[in-house]
Amino acid sequence: MGSNRTNYVETNCTDLQIPFQYSLYATTYILIFIPGLLANSAALWVLCRFIGKKNKAIIFMINLSVADLAHVLSLPLRIYYYINRNWPFQRALCLLCFYLKYLNMYASIFFLTCISLQRCFFLLKPFRARNWKRRYDVGISAAIWVIVGTACLSFPILRSTDLGNNTESCFADLGYRQMNAVALVAMIIIAELAGFVIPVIIIAYCTWKTTISLRQPPMAFQGITERQKALRMVFMCAAVFFICFTPYHINFIFYTMVKETIISSCPIAKSTLYFHPFCLCLASLCCLLDPILYYFMASEFRDQLSRHSSSVTRSRLMSKESGSSMIS
Repeated sequence: MGSNRTNYVETNCTDLQIPFQYSLYATTYILIFIPGLLANSAALWVLCRFIGKKNKAIIFMINLSVADLAHVLSLPLRIYYYINRNWPFQRALCLLCFYLKYLNMYASIFFLTCISLQRCFFLLKPFRARNWKRRYDVGISAAIWVIVGTACLSFPILRSTDLGNNTESCFADLGYRQMNAVALVAMIIIAELAGFVIPVIIIAYCTWKTTISLRQPPMAFQGITERQKALRMVFMCAAVFFICFTPYHINFIFYTMVKETIISSCPIAKSTLYFHPFCLCLASLCCLLDPILYYFMASEFRDQLSRHSSSVTRSRLMSKESGSSMIS
């Protein structure tokens, strides 16, 4: 039944190939890999070692950085494939890299949502923030990894079809497993509602409430500067979310219906398939934008980094002075 539907679309749409996707993916991942690896590695090191405990969003930022690094570390294999169009490695490694892409996307969505919600809540309820325990963030983060990790298994399962002797295909060239109507509707609802609609409502609400708070008189332990920092943090989370993940989720419904041959219109099918690679490339940009969130929006990050740099500089100057005094 699934093959008949696929053949129907193929006979009605004579050209559904996307030849430019290989160069697009390869170029995008090459540009992301080195900066993303360096930025997220440095961010993770600084976040774990130097940020003070008073920054409540630290746990979510660390998990966000881990999610980005997991995807960045898989990029060399993606670059190799899109340049050579050949996969000489194990099939399981291909599916693992494919899985990490979507794990990074949805983990990033949930951790960005948590950062926005927490900064907004603590801004509006500063006294409750003082009683918030670090273990709450750890528990929330663990729950996110379990839920997202389990839900994202559906993506490699859908693409792990039997291709016969064609074991050299991977990523964009993977097959597609046809679903029944119930599974299809459930996947679209869960992906769109839980993975996009609810987070975008939360982030928009937090942005609005944080903006409104600037018009209110300052409260105890909280001046206008603290509110501005929180607003910049929430705005940056919203920017990353809308730039990286909104195009994908707008296109996702159409892409799934094209793959399931529910949409048989050639213009819609072609435009959907052409838009898909750009959406995935935008989603990968979060690996570069998230470190900007850590550095420019977290004052503790900047302060600790500058202090560490200053201490290193001072120690080097002192060692040079002591060495010169010994020589003289």
